[in-house]
Amino acid sequence: MSIPQLPGPNADIWDWQRLGTCRGEASSVFFHPDGERGHARVRRERRAKELCQDCPVLVQCREHALRVGEPYGIWGGLGESERAMILKNRGRRGNLAG
Repeated sequence: MSIPQLPGPNADIWDWQRLGTCRGEASSVFFHPDGERGHARVRRERRAKELCQDCPVLVQCREHALRVGEPYGIWGGLGESERAMILKNRGRRGNLAG
C-alpha cells in the first residue's frame, strides 16, 4: 500500500514572491487600467520593467507567468505580448521535437 504524498505548504511554492522588488509597489504599476493606451501605457510598462531589471526573483517570476499562462500585466520583466510570443515559440519547438 502506498501513501500519497500531500502537497507541500504554499510557502514552498510562493515564497519567492515575498522577495520581489515589486513588493510594496502599487499593482497599477504592473497591470494596466481599463482603457489605458498609447504613451501612458508605454510609460507605465517601462517603469514596471525597470523595477524588474534588478529583481532577485526575476527568473522565478518570469517562469511562473509562463508556466501558468498569466494573461495580464508585467511579470518577470515581460509584457503580455512578449510572454505570448515566448509561449508560441515554445509550442512551435515542442511540435518540431514531437
